[in-house]
Amino acid sequence: MPFSPATLAQHILDGFDSYRQGFREVTAGARRRFEEARWTEIQEASTLRINLYEECVAATSAALEHNEAASNVLDVAVWPQIRLAYIELIAQRFDDELAETWFNSIFTSLHHHDQISDETMFVHTTRPPGRPPSRIPLTRGFISDGSLDNLVRQVLDEHNFSTPWVDYDRDCQMIVEHLKKGLPEWAQNDRGLTIELVQSVFYRNKGAYLVGRVLSQNEQWPFVLPLIHQDNEGISVDTLITDESQVSIIFSFTRSYFMVDAPVPAELVAFLKQLLPSKHIAELYTAIGFYKQGKSEFYRALISHLATSEDRFMMAPGVRGMVMSVFTLPGFNTVFKIIKDKFAPSKNIDRATVIDRYRLVKRHDRVGRLADTQEFADFRFPRERFEPECLAELLEVAASTVIEEGDQILVRHCWTERRMTPLNIYLENATETQTGEALLDYGKAIKELAAANIFPGDMLLKNFGVTRHGRVVFYDYDEISYLTEVNFRHIPEAMYPEQEMASEPWYSVGHNDVFPEEFPVFLFADINHRRQFSKIHGDLFDADYWKGLQDRIKDGQVLDVFPYRRT
Repeated sequence: MPFSPATLAQHILDGFDSYRQGFREVTAGARRRFEEARWTEIQEASTLRINLYEECVAATSAALEHNEAASNVLDVAVWPQIRLAYIELIAQRFDDELAETWFNSIFTSLHHHDQISDETMFVHTTRPPGRPPSRIPLTRGFISDGSLDNLVRQVLDEHNFSTPWVDYDRDCQMIVEHLKKGLPEWAQNDRGLTIELVQSVFYRNKGAYLVGRVLSQNEQWPFVLPLIHQDNEGISVDTLITDESQVSIIFSFTRSYFMVDAPVPAELVAFLKQLLPSKHIAELYTAIGFYKQGKSEFYRALISHLATSEDRFMMAPGVRGMVMSVFTLPGFNTVFKIIKDKFAPSKNIDRATVIDRYRLVKRHDRVGRLADTQEFADFRFPRERFEPECLAELLEVAASTVIEEGDQILVRHCWTERRMTPLNIYLENATETQTGEALLDYGKAIKELAAANIFPGDMLLKNFGVTRHGRVVFYDYDEISYLTEVNFRHIPEAMYPEQEMASEPWYSVGHNDVFPEEFPVFLFADINHRRQFSKIHGDLFDADYWKGLQDRIKDGQVLDVFPYRRT
């Protein structure tokens, strides 16, 4: 006898509980890894946790698909009943929005995307707005007695690690000095001044972060304390950040996901939203590791935008890609990237390789220099929402991916990515100061990617974007590789003048050979940009610089890349 809808719903929820347990176990180990400076293990745990979701979805779906008593799970007609039973099961949970997304993942793993509806899955959430808060305390407040020094000591005393502080008194003094610089004078002497911190510590890469806010009367300021573990010495406060734009960069879409205990994810996201009102909740869910929930929130925001605007898809500004075709919605801060059917002759890769490299970026440490992506299948949009020129180009270059279905356009496969201003376009309109800052950050972006064992491959300006904070970020991944896989070489000296004048190299060139001496002419058509860049980042044109980084990475060193200004 087939399982009842209620039993099937319970099986789906059991799979979710198994995933959540695994997620919590990996996250809970973050404190130990930080205290013991297990940097390589931290990177491995981050990848493990990202992979965990798809692995658990596959296991749950396979268990249902191969259970004879669950054969009716393949009948789409029974899913509205499964959904109703599932709603009852998750109604009192504190992670019910994540449970809804999990249900969607199971449904789409067993059925075609054209069977998606609000009756078969959770296109829209059933979570009631204004839900009463849980009784699980999210934050803890520390109230000033009129002394900033005493207030700061309360905060640090509450966060004792098994590894000692390198210099507790120095750190307290530094925090007090930063507070005096960042707060108005009247707030510094306020006996009611409160520092409210999330009880859970945020861990990522080689850092730990105390995250919260400073409250005084009717004003608030972000309060983020980055902690670093100095190998063989102990833990230190690296700086204090009270500027919203700097905190926003720490929670950027270009960063790896935090390890942070979140018993009630929606409440943590709501608190972070108060600190960072300009960030969409999709970004905040993603930042704390729930990237599938971020994907759900993004999709809901997209369909809401389409329903409440008259925006039409258009080709994204910038040089057309040789591998990807990119389009966007003017009022929606996102680009949609699809793989072309045919690549330019100079691109010696195939579709499977492109997909693999985009997925590599998802699992790798992005160090603030790689844009995070979300992968989607079977988007359907009304034909009328496309500019004619945009639709014509997509149908021409990606006919296997963009399909006409009457009044609907089906996009079989795409990635979404935050929209940025291409660096080449930015420089065309930049002031002298902006140009200098952009070129400085462009070189820093390349170096920080290299420190994370990433070689961008195609480092042309058009493949980098500038964020609203003025940071330079790489976003074109079809030629990306691990730095340690590249063979950096000096150009051999010519034996006689005719060789040097020849149109073809007089030396052999292997598949992974790269000659940094060629970068200046290759990267910069503008001679002034080339000269400026050479002055500040000329070491990038030397093969020995790259080889030195490779040696350090091969020796097991995890190089420091900080997501904030160190002062």
